[in-house]
Amino acid sequence: MTLDLQAPALSVYVHLPWCLAKCPYCDFNSYAAPEFPAEHYVDALIADLERELPRIWGRPVHSIFLGGGTPSLFPPESIARLLSELRARLRLMPGLEVSLEANPGASEAARFRAFRQAGITRLSLGVQSFDDGFLARLGRIHDGRAAMAAVSAILEAGFASWNLDLIFALPGQDLAAALADLERALAYAPPHLSLYQLTLEAGTPFARQAPSGLPGEDLAADMELALRERLQEAGLARYEISAHARPGQECWHNRNYWRFGDYVGIGAGAHGKITLPGQGIWRSQKPARPESYLSDALGPAAQIGRGHWVAPAERPFEFLLNTLRLLEGFSCAQFEAGTGLPCLQIEPQLRRARKEGLLTFEDGRWRPTRFGLDWHNELCGRFLPRSPRRPATHAHEPS
Repeated sequence: MTLDLQAPALSVYVHLPWCLAKCPYCDFNSYAAPEFPAEHYVDALIADLERELPRIWGRPVHSIFLGGGTPSLFPPESIARLLSELRARLRLMPGLEVSLEANPGASEAARFRAFRQAGITRLSLGVQSFDDGFLARLGRIHDGRAAMAAVSAILEAGFASWNLDLIFALPGQDLAAALADLERALAYAPPHLSLYQLTLEAGTPFARQAPSGLPGEDLAADMELALRERLQEAGLARYEISAHARPGQECWHNRNYWRFGDYVGIGAGAHGKITLPGQGIWRSQKPARPESYLSDALGPAAQIGRGHWVAPAERPFEFLLNTLRLLEGFSCAQFEAGTGLPCLQIEPQLRRARKEGLLTFEDGRWRPTRFGLDWHNELCGRFLPRSPRRPATHAHEPS
């Protein structure tokens, strides 16, 4: 039995892939380059968006997120042109959130002011730590002083909405040092803070050669508990596995992902998800390497990269993989609107997870417990489809 799919809120993700140096723990689609073709790349982004328009024509856009890489390396003039071209082609909602990722080292107040004038409303700053020693062990190219200067530049530029990224369980870090790092961040009263545990992602230098002095699992768990409690005390409520915010400062764009919203993805390696009522859910991925992306986007191909229709059997897992990241969880009405499937289909797994303390059911919503958040992947794995994924259709494989 299938129900009618309903198109959810729509966002736009723009991937700007270049950075000054590739960090040894980073598995994002990013490329170190002292110089890059910013204007040529903006041309490609516009051409990419033009091909996406038929799937989203007339739908309101609620948020735009410029991620990377280090998007703040792009000249403010290029960002201004990009946003102007997006405005000309999309139905942007009044007051929409427009986020840009930045890193210390590409962060001056004048530059941030120029981004704000271009239309950026929210900055996300990847400080990761304020401690010189931990930053060096992470392979970051900035030091603690540069991190503090970057936060000061955000405040001086007048941004009311911004985020700090902080990593814990660093090589050689103990609980006291992790708390001290957080206190340095809290001194700036950030409206939003994303807290991540250092993980050794496959394919990264850290995965091939783990740094010495990594905290054990028990110490890392103690750190996380203490850090999240301190964030709560400081008025930054946890609303997602990694995200904390003051009231009204939650990241609209990321929350739309986690609510199984739709998003157009443009740029090298960008992913997209578009719901087409009466047809299905279309997922896309653009060529990962910038040179391949530029060639395809500025070429004659009707489709850039590859894509596939999400099989109905896969939709519950994809929905829950996102919505169970949020403390607000989901309702059966949301599940049915987002997947086109009856909630009864997943009820046995939901009830079993509630018995095991992974989920609660209150006021018509299924919510993850703290235990469920800690074991998110294992929880969602219970909803994996048994049928094989439908093969992708694509213009050609990204290189």
